[in-house]
Amino acid sequence: MTRPFVGFEQKGNDMNMIAGDVLAPPSPKTLADMRLSIVMMRDILIKTMFRANVEQTREIAQAICLPVRVTQELIDMGRDQNLIEATGTLHATSGSEMGYQLTDSGKARALDALAQSEYYGACPVPLEVYSEQVKRQSIRNINLTRDQLMGAMGHLILPPTLIGELGPAVGAGRSILMYGPPGNGKSSISNGIRDALGDKIYIPRAIEYSGQIITVFDPIVHTAAEEERDDPNSLRTNLNRYDRRYVHCERPTVVTGGELSLDMLDLVYNKTARTYQAPLQLKSTGGVFIVDDLGRQAEPPQKLVNRWIVPLEESRDILAFQSGEKFEVPFDTLVIFSTNFHPNEIFDKAALRRIFFKIKIDGPNQQDFLKIFALVAKKRKMPLNEEALVYLLKKKYPTINNVYANYQPIFLIDQMISICEFEGIPYQMTPDLIDRAWANMFVKEEHIEH
Repeated sequence: MTRPFVGFEQKGNDMNMIAGDVLAPPSPKTLADMRLSIVMMRDILIKTMFRANVEQTREIAQAICLPVRVTQELIDMGRDQNLIEATGTLHATSGSEMGYQLTDSGKARALDALAQSEYYGACPVPLEVYSEQVKRQSIRNINLTRDQLMGAMGHLILPPTLIGELGPAVGAGRSILMYGPPGNGKSSISNGIRDALGDKIYIPRAIEYSGQIITVFDPIVHTAAEEERDDPNSLRTNLNRYDRRYVHCERPTVVTGGELSLDMLDLVYNKTARTYQAPLQLKSTGGVFIVDDLGRQAEPPQKLVNRWIVPLEESRDILAFQSGEKFEVPFDTLVIFSTNFHPNEIFDKAALRRIFFKIKIDGPNQQDFLKIFALVAKKRKMPLNEEALVYLLKKKYPTINNVYANYQPIFLIDQMISICEFEGIPYQMTPDLIDRAWANMFVKEEHIEH
């Protein structure tokens, strides 16, 4: 069903809605709880000691993101294997903590392990363990209300009918196709949907499968939440409230446009570090993946959507290592496709069936256009002029069949402001300025000789 959209940015009303509480991943208490190979954990320990030059148990634990007790188990194992030795000194700033260092055998083993993989630091989370956490914080567990969605879109003026269509689509956490003429706020709505998911989830720094490490946490995609600081006088600390191999983050959002290609949805192998980086859709797990300007990519839209058929239907994705070994990862992402094309022009019926919600975003009618125009003028401190508005509506818009778009008021008013500032005159709205602004909004059809 077609619904008009009226979009306008205004200040204030920034609301951080909490859509639900997420169960935190429990902190491991023993090495057995890690569900990783002993050799991998030991090698990460000694590589981290070698690269990061850490000595005390507490700072080593912080570097590999494990509880002190579990870290001490690993250190003791390294000592038993003659890879780590105590320095025999207590540091003034470390209380009663003993210092540790690598033995010559430990340094040799660290170099050998680094030759196999440069990865060090936070221990990875086994894929099967991460899959359990994905279920606990699923995008489909969110109970989103009308007030929450409207609050997150407070910078937009939306008709209630559109909210009524968007709400069930976002709450289902499946896939949405927004289509309609350009310049009517599809991107703004996508960003509003992202803001509506106001709770926080846990993103693993890295995951492990079949002995391979895949880095997931990406500071460009993931926004870490502000952590509570421990009270130095308190007997209880926040350090072990959850597994520190995860980062507590806002629900992630990945936005791609015309640059999206199929290879961006594959694992990225770093030949130098000999580790993998998660593809975009895995980084967006628990959040939103926005494909903007669908149809502008080098890949045909049908081909792009075919890549998503299994993930959209079965909530799982298939990835492959360099060796060709394939494996499943959870696919728990709200995918939003946004396009200026009619769906029937770029998809076949089978592909359209896989997209659960299809919402047309239309331009405003004349009344809504004037409302937006007045609000923008007020915000930009541009005085309205009845003669200029009548000229705009009666003389200019008939030349484009009275097709209105939400971007036009901002464009026209900003153009007139630029002209006034250049000419050194007060902000004003006249038919002449309307003409000059209009000339920059559309390019005249004409043949240019080369």
